[in-house]
Amino acid sequence: MSHLTYSVEDRVATLVLENSPQNRIDEQMADELAEAVDAVGRSDARAVLLRADGPDFSFGGDIVTWPDLDPRELRTLFERYMSVFNRFERLPLPVIAAVHGLCFGGGFELALRADVIFAAESARFGHPEQSIAVVTLLGGIYRVAERAGRSRASEWALTSEQVPPAVMAAAGVVNRVVADEALLGEASAFAQRVAQGPTRAYAAHKALLRAWAVGGVAAADEAMFDIAMPLFETEDVKTTLPSAVDAYKAGRARPAFGFQGR
Repeated sequence: MSHLTYSVEDRVATLVLENSPQNRIDEQMADELAEAVDAVGRSDARAVLLRADGPDFSFGGDIVTWPDLDPRELRTLFERYMSVFNRFERLPLPVIAAVHGLCFGGGFELALRADVIFAAESARFGHPEQSIAVVTLLGGIYRVAERAGRSRASEWALTSEQVPPAVMAAAGVVNRVVADEALLGEASAFAQRVAQGPTRAYAAHKALLRAWAVGGVAAADEAMFDIAMPLFETEDVKTTLPSAVDAYKAGRARPAFGFQGR
C-alpha cells in the first residue's frame, strides 16, 4: 500500500498523504515523496496541492523504530527526510497545503514547506517534539519563526500545545481558515487559479525569498537581477509586456493575459 500518492490534472499536481490512520511519516512515505517531486518536475504541472486522507493531516514522524537505531543511523534517517522535504519546498511552482485535523511534528514541518496554507477550522498545529525531549528535527521551529517571529516559535516549541488555525493565521503561519467542508474545494480552486498564472515569475519570487531568508535584504538585492532578468526572455513576458504597453499608449485598460508558464 502506498503511503503517499500523486496525480496531475489540469496543470495541478496533487499529493495525498495516505498512511492511515495517522499519516505518520516513515521511510516509505519519504521515498514516495521523492518520487512525486521527480514526477512533478517532469510533468506539465504549474501548481501543487498537498493534502491528506483520513481524519488528520499527520501526527508527524513514525517514531516506532527510533529507539532501535544508534545516533549515526538516526542522523542518516533524518538527513534523508530533510533532503526530500527541502526538495519539495524548492519546487519552482506555487505549493498549496490543505490541512485538517491534527498537524503535528514532521507533518507540520511538511506543511510549512508549502507557500500557502489553507487550514480547516478543525485543524490543530503543534510541535510535540518537546514531549519526548528532542527538537523539531526537520526545521519546524525556525520555519515558524520566519513566518511568526521568534517569540511565538519559542513558545509553541516549548509547550507542545495544540494551536488552533485562527491563532496560526493571526501570526502569519496559515494563510486562510475555512470551514471543514469547504477546505478541499477552496484549496483546489486556489491551486487551479495560480496554475494559470506566470509560473516562471513565481519561481523567481520563491528564489528571492530563499535568498532573503538566508541573508536578508542585502542578499536578496545581490541576487535580484541574476534571478529577475531571465524572465524578460520568457514567452509570457515577450507576449504580455508589449500588449500592456500598447494598451497604455492607446489609453485602454490592460487586457487579461493568458500565461503559458514558459
